[in-house]
Amino acid sequence: MKTLLMLLPLVAAVGSAPGPVSVPPTRVPVVVELFTSEGCSSCPAADAALRELVLAQSVPGVEIIALGEHVDYWNRLGWKDSFSSATYTERQRQYATGFGSGSYTPQAVVNGRYELVGSRSAALATAIAKAAQEPQAAVSVTATAAMAQVQVRSLPAGTPATEVLLAITESGLASQIGRGENSGLLLRHAAVVRQLLPLGQVGAAGTFSARQALQLPPGWKRSNLRAVALVQEVVSHRIVGAATASIESMQ
Repeated sequence: MKTLLMLLPLVAAVGSAPGPVSVPPTRVPVVVELFTSEGCSSCPAADAALRELVLAQSVPGVEIIALGEHVDYWNRLGWKDSFSSATYTERQRQYATGFGSGSYTPQAVVNGRYELVGSRSAALATAIAKAAQEPQAAVSVTATAAMAQVQVRSLPAGTPATEVLLAITESGLASQIGRGENSGLLLRHAAVVRQLLPLGQVGAAGTFSARQALQLPPGWKRSNLRAVALVQEVVSHRIVGAATASIESMQ
């Protein structure tokens, strides 16, 4: 988890003792994966709920990180979602097997620990707050358009085997839908996962470091891209740490 400390300017009147320097508290990152599809009439409300949560960041002490993962099994029902991928369908299937829930849309998965209907804003906020109480790995990520670097400095005590993933997301995306259940609608999406890359497993000492070359298509809007590092248990799929950063422009 990348910690950002900002020292506020210290101003003291003549003859008075200087006051303490105020340091904003660190927010705990919590990842909300939304399994969604442009072909699903129930999904726009879930996208809107997640966009609002990310924009407001209204869960105290939490940094909400959105991963919009568009599944491909709706594509045969009248509209092909251009953001969909079998990778996200398989990722949802793995979660569904663990939860015993079955795959459905819109399905939200919070830190790999809790699943619920993605449009239930209040329940989603409750799950986010609950997930933030779990022990967290120390993770950091930095990225340019050419390269991302991820470091894991420690894991919570007793954490089983974990792997590190890197997601590239793009916010501000929208689609005009021509067919299917959402025909005629302009759909605005929560941060869409453009790439999801496995980087490797965390070592026995609980540390990890990797550099990953990036190839970002020119159509992706650089100012809306973020890199998200995930530390996830291999068997349970619980996310035990995360960090996010904007993708810096190369000079």
